[in-house]
Amino acid sequence: MAAGQSLGPDALAARLADERVDHRFKGLPPDADGLTVGELAGQRRNVFTGGFTTPVLTLSAEALEHNLALLGTYSERHGMAFAPHGKTTMAPQLFARQLAHGAWGVTVAVPHQVRVCRAFGVRRVFLANELVDAAALRWVAGLLADDPEFRFVCYVDSVRGVELMDRALAGSVRPVDVVVELAAGEGARTGVRTNEAALEVARAATRAASLRLVGVAGYEAQVPDASPRTVRAWLRRLVGLAAELDGAGLFADAREIVLSAGGSEWFDAVADVFAGVPPLSAPVLKLLRSGAYVSHDHGHYERLTPFNRVPEEGALEPAFRLWAQVVSRPTRDEAFLNAGKRDVSYDLALPVPHLVRSGRDGAVRPAEGLAVTALSDQHAWLRTDPRGTELEVGDWVALGLAHPCTVFEKWPLIPLVEADGTAVDYVRTFF
Repeated sequence: MAAGQSLGPDALAARLADERVDHRFKGLPPDADGLTVGELAGQRRNVFTGGFTTPVLTLSAEALEHNLALLGTYSERHGMAFAPHGKTTMAPQLFARQLAHGAWGVTVAVPHQVRVCRAFGVRRVFLANELVDAAALRWVAGLLADDPEFRFVCYVDSVRGVELMDRALAGSVRPVDVVVELAAGEGARTGVRTNEAALEVARAATRAASLRLVGVAGYEAQVPDASPRTVRAWLRRLVGLAAELDGAGLFADAREIVLSAGGSEWFDAVADVFAGVPPLSAPVLKLLRSGAYVSHDHGHYERLTPFNRVPEEGALEPAFRLWAQVVSRPTRDEAFLNAGKRDVSYDLALPVPHLVRSGRDGAVRPAEGLAVTALSDQHAWLRTDPRGTELEVGDWVALGLAHPCTVFEKWPLIPLVEADGTAVDYVRTFF
């Protein structure tokens, strides 16, 4: 067992408070250099008056806790285990909080992310990808041999992949648990396209000495022209595939049968369909994998969240704000902020101005008549309506951001702020 692995995720994440603040962490006060993160948090500085530099990303403490609690109770209420997708945040402090809210484990996508999970004590890791990297497989085999409590599950979607895995894992002490990935349809991403191919891959996995077939999985958001009808139809197909493989005796070595789906757009459909799973030969672990819920967003998931369809179940709250300053006001109709592609997400939608904080007196007002029209590397281009909010050089503008996955990756240390702007902690990311 690696050094420190006897400690839990909370204790290991707490060690991040000992890291020193320096030039690696943008937006933090220059006069905080040399302090530990814990010492800086203990000072409870205000983001607006405590020496922070712009641009600076903030994460709402209140919204974060609300979102963590909501998906934890949602999963429990619907009889599902929850393995939130860690690629969204790559933040061990947030992994620890998700586990504290009842998460079964953490989902990841690539070997590096598994390493981060293990470094911070995560005991169950679901790799939503086929793993054919021999070096990574040997490392996983070593983890399984060293720690009897560690559980690792990953996809298989080809006979060739099964063969490569089995070859790399030859002689392993414990088998690697695998689930057959079912594609969401023609033109979708990874996964087998037909039940016949799924059966072929499943049989290959059961023959592999170093693998143990334990279930099926997929990602419903890849369904072409996704709608409540088409997504539910695909999810029923996934459940049917699990029953077919079980009926063929292919899960004979599984202590429980894993049935996994669920991003952040259709978890209501997953809950509905998984509620009707028929009895199988072993208990079924219904594993939800949503990730973006942690911070939610302004725009993409705000529009697509399942809670819009089931408002009685609750509502997520956008937790991110990127504060930037007006550094140029060359004409009556335009202004430029000192935040760009290096600081904000832009793959799904441009940022949206929400608030303006006066550089003169700190007064905050709605960002009426402002719109981001383009991004450079370090500038946001603002269109300014003369009938809207007055704007001058030195003002701070709060931007709402879409797609959390491409926000977290740009910020290695993120202030966790209360509603009045007090920074009470700092979230470390590892991308």
